[in-house]
Amino acid sequence: MSGNYEGDVTVDECWSALSDDPEAFLIDVRTAAEWTYVGVPVAPADARQPVFAEWQSFPSMQADPAFADKLGRHILGSGGTHDTRLYFLCRSGARSMATAAAMTAAGFAHCFNVIDGFEGPVDESGHRGRAAGWKAEGLPWQQR
Repeated sequence: MSGNYEGDVTVDECWSALSDDPEAFLIDVRTAAEWTYVGVPVAPADARQPVFAEWQSFPSMQADPAFADKLGRHILGSGGTHDTRLYFLCRSGARSMATAAAMTAAGFAHCFNVIDGFEGPVDESGHRGRAAGWKAEGLPWQQR
């Protein structure tokens, strides 16, 4: 277990897990602005569609105190259980760690942080999305 959740996975491991387990959820916890201006992940063909749930909202970037309750209701209302595998994705892997821990604390047993997130870390030129992450690995994504 990594920190207070089940573990960390690479974007490729996440893609494989979503492909192999159609009951799993990919949960993008970035802001609405990021979804709009940076793009969103596209799930494998037989997987559930990604869930978009802001952990923090721009511009205050305060964590939503009702996040775990709202997301938990969504997962359970969409046919998931407390044993369903949940994969959390953010820009670079920090917010997704916090959300994986929050959902584990809320009783969900299999919460994973997708390391390097959607855009990955900043490269030597100060840019994201080139060195690691969902986009850099060539996984499907689209503009919203």
